[in-house]
Amino acid sequence: MKISSKKRNALLVVIIFLMAIMVAVLLLTGTTPAVKKEKIGFIITGSIDEGGWNGMHYNGASTACEMLGVQLLVKENIKEFCGECGPAVEELVGKGCKMIILTSFGYVEEVKDIISKYPNVAFYGNFFNYHADNVTSYFSRMYQARYLAGIVAGMKTQTGRIGYVAAMPTSEVNRGIDAFTLGVRRVNPEATVTVAWSGEWDNEEQERRQADALIENVGVDVLTYHQNKTYVAQEAEKYGIYSIGYHQSLEGHSDKFLTAVVCDWEQTYEAIIRQYLRGNSHDIKIYWVGMEEKTVKLDGFSPIVGEEIREEVSRAQNEILAGHDVFSGVIYDNKGDIRCKENQTIRDEILLEQLDWYVEGVEFYE
Repeated sequence: MKISSKKRNALLVVIIFLMAIMVAVLLLTGTTPAVKKEKIGFIITGSIDEGGWNGMHYNGASTACEMLGVQLLVKENIKEFCGECGPAVEELVGKGCKMIILTSFGYVEEVKDIISKYPNVAFYGNFFNYHADNVTSYFSRMYQARYLAGIVAGMKTQTGRIGYVAAMPTSEVNRGIDAFTLGVRRVNPEATVTVAWSGEWDNEEQERRQADALIENVGVDVLTYHQNKTYVAQEAEKYGIYSIGYHQSLEGHSDKFLTAVVCDWEQTYEAIIRQYLRGNSHDIKIYWVGMEEKTVKLDGFSPIVGEEIREEVSRAQNEILAGHDVFSGVIYDNKGDIRCKENQTIRDEILLEQLDWYVEGVEFYE
């Protein structure tokens, strides 16, 4: 049965009227139709509001997600090797996350089987010792800024003894120790860097104890560290000696907190999340960026860092930006063996996965 023109026009008026009412309701209530956001899982060893490693990672990732219009689901306080990372990943996958970011080196040892179980989930991690089709490793060339920090330490020390409290001897940590020491010895060839191991990324008692030992028993007058939080810098403040931070701004410290090695994680996370959203998650298997991409730097200087030091740091930074690698030229290890010759550069594969030696000038506190 045909609908008359009159009835058709009346029906059209009713439809338009109903649509107008719906629009008015949405405007009055301030609501809009829900848009399903892409979900990204994010696992960290500490809390999102702490200073140091975890807080800076979270701030970078959350800002990048907000800018890109995706939802960040966070599992915090997931310690390494405690059996909680696997269940955290399973929970995030169950909530619809198709991209999961593992922000600590040791996580991968706990979740290798789960990574294989979910081939359609894109995993990104701060590790380079595990490879799979659905895994991308990402990190910053933090060693470049460590090298610059070493220059500051080498020019500020009066005893020629510098302390370094480090978590554990992974390639990442070793890169930092070696680069820092190369920076120290660039400007102070007789200075030494004494390393004390804490055994964990976050162990306040052990970190403070090792810092105290380096100050009292070795006589260091500059301290730096590679851990998640700032306990070592706090001990340096207590003793009134210089310190150099890691993933921590200068705010809240005395002038003896000389500078800090930091990374712009927002830019890094924006790049890898954008890569994922474009559907080419693992076209780049290793995402390793540095000063050239403006992701690594020293976070300013204390007022007591003089112009001569700043000029030397600027010179070294310009060399890096011009293509000079920190790990190039003649480099001897602390056993007297040559590790890099004139006009040579140590390959990224070695720096990433096989750096198990220490440069000349590195000593260890037993």
